[in-house]
Amino acid sequence: MVSQDFQGTDMTDEEQATSAEQGGAQAAPAAAAVDSAAASQTPVDSAAAAHEAAEDAGIENMATEQDKQLKRTGRMTLYVHRYMRNPGAVFGLVLLIVLTFFSIFGKYLTHWSYSDLDYMALGAPPSAQHWLGTTPGGSDLYAMICRGLGRSLSIGIISSIGNTIIAAIVGTAIAYFRGWFEKVGMWLLDMLLVVPSFLLIAMMVRGASGTSSWLWLVFGLTVFGWIGYARVLRTLTLSLRELEYVRAAQFMGVGSFRIIIRHLIPNLGSVLIINTVLGVVSAVNSETSLSFLGLGIKAPDTSLGTLLTDGQSVILTQPWVLVFPAIVLILLTFSMQLIGDGMRDAIDPYSRSGGKAE
Repeated sequence: MVSQDFQGTDMTDEEQATSAEQGGAQAAPAAAAVDSAAASQTPVDSAAAAHEAAEDAGIENMATEQDKQLKRTGRMTLYVHRYMRNPGAVFGLVLLIVLTFFSIFGKYLTHWSYSDLDYMALGAPPSAQHWLGTTPGGSDLYAMICRGLGRSLSIGIISSIGNTIIAAIVGTAIAYFRGWFEKVGMWLLDMLLVVPSFLLIAMMVRGASGTSSWLWLVFGLTVFGWIGYARVLRTLTLSLRELEYVRAAQFMGVGSFRIIIRHLIPNLGSVLIINTVLGVVSAVNSETSLSFLGLGIKAPDTSLGTLLTDGQSVILTQPWVLVFPAIVLILLTFSMQLIGDGMRDAIDPYSRSGGKAE
C-alpha cells in the first residue's frame, strides 16, 4: 500500500516535469515572436508590436514603459490639438492677443494721453499729428480707443470670472443638497431672475464718481450676472451627484463643501471655461449698452461705449469718431466669439471637431 503511494507520487512528479518542459517549449516561440516583432519595427512601432505579441503569448510583463507613454494622451493636450486644428479659433485667439497688446502698449506709441486736449484740433480728421483724428472736445481718438478698449476688457474679464465663480458654487450647492435647501435655493434664483438688474446697475453707476464708476459697473454686473448661469450649472450637477465617485466620497466621510470644490466643480470645468469666455462678450456688450445710454463709465474715464456715445451725435460731420471705436468693438466681440466656438468644438466630444486630433 505504501509502495503504491510512493509510486503514484513519483508518477505525478514526472508528469509535472513533462508539463513544465512542454510549457517552456511553448513559451520559447512566443518570446522569440516578441523579439522578432520588436526588431523588425521602428523604435516607436517596436514597442507597440512587442506589446501585441506579449499579449498574444500571455506575457503581461513585456509591456514597456515607453509603450505606456505612447498610449497615454493628456486631456488638455487633446483639447489644444483640437483647438489648433480650427483655423477660425486660431484667428480669433491671435486677434484677441493683438487687441490686448494694443490696449496695454498702444499708448506708448503716441505722445498723446487720453486726458490731453488739443484745442487747436477740435474734431480734426485723421492726420500725422492725430492718427485717428480727434473728438469734438479735442481728445486724441487713438489714445482714447487704447484707454477705452483696456477698460472694456477689464470690465468684461473681471465680471465674467466673478460670475463663473459664484454661479459654480451656488449652482452645484443647490443641486448637491437635497430637500428644503434645494427648494429654497431654486425659489431664490427664480425671484432674482425677475429683478430689473439693468436698472439697478444703472442706478449704482450713476451715483458713483467718474474714477470709480467702472468699479461699480463691475460690481453690478457680477452681482446680477450669475443667476441664470447658476440654474444651468444646477441642472448639469444633478447627474453628477449620482455618480459612484461622489457616493464613495460621501461614504468615506468627506465633507460636503470639499466634495463640491474637489469633485463636482472640476468635472464641470469644460462648461465653465466656455461660458467664462462667452461671458466676457456679454459683459462687454452690457457695459457698451449702459455707457451708450449715458449710464455707464463717466468722464474723465472712457470706454468703447462712451466713445460710441460721443460719436453718434456727430456721425454726419465727423464719422471717424464713431467708425473707429465701432470697428474695435466689432473686432473684440468677433474674436471672443470665435474663441468660444473653438473651445466648445475642442472640448465637446460630440462637436464637429471631435476626434480629429491625433
